Amino acid sequence: MAEMEQQAVLLKEIQVRFDRKLKENEISLLEYWKEHLDRVGAMKPEGIAALQLQVRNISEMMANRIRMLKRG
Repeated sequence: MAEMEQQAVLLKEIQVRFDRKLKENEISLLEYWKEHLDRVGAMKPEGIAALQLQVRNISEMMANRIRMLKRG
């Protein structure tokens, strides 16, 4: 019975560490993309075309990152 309790405690600790790391990674990811969007927001574009180009660039960066993550 004591061994089962130890395993349960260990499993709980692993789950807590995993959840914490997942949260840290998500925060880091959101901060990265927020920085890019903040730069676009701070721009003084000459027209809508310049703004669209920046948004497209960010979208392409995101698509590339998704492809890299899916590759493994």
